[in-house]
Amino acid sequence: MDDTRKYRRKQKKRRLLLKTILATALIAILAVGTGAWYIVNQLNDTASSAYQGLNRGEMSELRVEPVDIGKDNFSMLILGSDFREGDSGGERTDTMLVATFNKGDRSIKLTSIPRDTYTEIIGYTEGPFYDKINHANAFGGIDMAIDTVENLLDIPIDHYALARFDGLVDIIDALEGIDIDVTYEFDFKEKSRNVDFTFTKGPTHMDGEKALAYARERKSAESGGDKGRGIRQQQVIEAIIDRAASLSSITRFNDLFDAVGNNLQMDLTFGNIVSLHGYASSIDTIETLQVHTNGQMRPDIYGNNIWYEDAVEEDLYALQQTLREHLELPSDTENELYTQ
Repeated sequence: MDDTRKYRRKQKKRRLLLKTILATALIAILAVGTGAWYIVNQLNDTASSAYQGLNRGEMSELRVEPVDIGKDNFSMLILGSDFREGDSGGERTDTMLVATFNKGDRSIKLTSIPRDTYTEIIGYTEGPFYDKINHANAFGGIDMAIDTVENLLDIPIDHYALARFDGLVDIIDALEGIDIDVTYEFDFKEKSRNVDFTFTKGPTHMDGEKALAYARERKSAESGGDKGRGIRQQQVIEAIIDRAASLSSITRFNDLFDAVGNNLQMDLTFGNIVSLHGYASSIDTIETLQVHTNGQMRPDIYGNNIWYEDAVEEDLYALQQTLREHLELPSDTENELYTQ
């Protein structure tokens, strides 16, 4: 393959990854690009309905002053939830990504956190309490999830967005379906939703219910478990972006705005979203990182043997330093000297 084709493929992958991670700005990509006042006005309403601020206020305790998305380096916690109405217990966030943005370098670092990562859940009890990181939101909501991620990565989390996969049914139906290239054949049955699907290998047009089933699949031999499910969820989001970008009829936007507004929760304002959209076009570099872990069985507080993922200490420290440098924060040593 010649250098030009390699470059084009690399650029295409970068754009696709950026679109996936900035799925919370889905409607902004459409509205701001068209310049149509009707759509921009609807976007403002949608952003308002999805907005949910944090108990801590607009600034992380690890910041000296609030960040301005339009001017400063910042971080964002992106959460994906498989929670559905009728599920027992709190809302666990099975997808956790931290995006750090550096304006000077025009770069993004995307750090994924395995949902079973064993870490201290900040604020759950008076003393230290350890559990899977995806339980933090279930125990204490978004604020506790953010505090826990800040403690794990040693960086401030400036903003967040939570998308519920169950709500994708309405979004996909508003788009009149999406097209996904299914990589293997499997059957999916779920009594609670009264669905029974057979997936065949190859390009497939899916309505909302079928796409949700595809995103939730993890039981067949070829599913790849939770990691494979994460890849399929990414496929679904990418297909939504591609389908939304191809819309030509404005009559479809009402249902789409309603679906997004009802299934997205974030602390981003309309102005923040517009700033994110503008920033997307100037990205030079996107790097993917991960919290490296080793899995093992360990008794929980009730004595049950549970699978946990322990962060590799040396790798975690190096990752913390990388993210702090990307946000142009002092190193942990410099920070300790500064605060003494």
